[in-house]
Amino acid sequence: MAVITVLVISLLAAAPAVWAVGIRDLPTPPGSQHLIDTAGLFSRASSAELERRLADLESDHVQARLLTVPRLDYGLELDALGQQALESWSASEPGSGVSLLLLIDAQTNTAAVVASPELLEQLPASLLRDTADSTMAVPLRLGGRYRQASLNALDRLGTVLQGGEDPGPPLEETAAPVVSNIPSREETANSKGFQWVIVLLVVGTIVPMLTWWVFSR
Repeated sequence: MAVITVLVISLLAAAPAVWAVGIRDLPTPPGSQHLIDTAGLFSRASSAELERRLADLESDHVQARLLTVPRLDYGLELDALGQQALESWSASEPGSGVSLLLLIDAQTNTAAVVASPELLEQLPASLLRDTADSTMAVPLRLGGRYRQASLNALDRLGTVLQGGEDPGPPLEETAAPVVSNIPSREETANSKGFQWVIVLLVVGTIVPMLTWWVFSR
């Protein structure tokens, strides 16, 4: 019994570490893999599409990857994990070219974009930060649209890499207004419903009194 208890406690203690991701849990090096979906956010079709879009950036001499994590190690920031990953991969893959890494944290629906120092001349840190905080954040806030967030970011960064002007984040999406059957204060004020209520109250009071008066004589 004591052995079973110790085993259960050990499994429970180890469970959070299975899901929490740190630099030690990432493949080193990822090789030709561009999408590292450790959180399992993408379908097979979406994975193939994103793998192709990330590979397309190699024509601009950029080694781009997308990393998803189910949750982060305690105290670890998403952009810090990205920088650690770039440093680790660069050491393992010398001469692979400049690197770009997009990250998504599935637990908090947040994103980060980091790049190697050589790439910051083309993609300034302010652009990377805004891509994560606006371009990717909007679809993530609206129901975890992971594919859309990733494609939006790749479209924006790809345009700049090809020498185009930064298109900025997509237009802010908003939820459709909820249609209510309850009239507003203005609709209530403009309606004649209140007048009909007064009329019915008056009729309901006077008619019984007249009926009683007629039949009591």
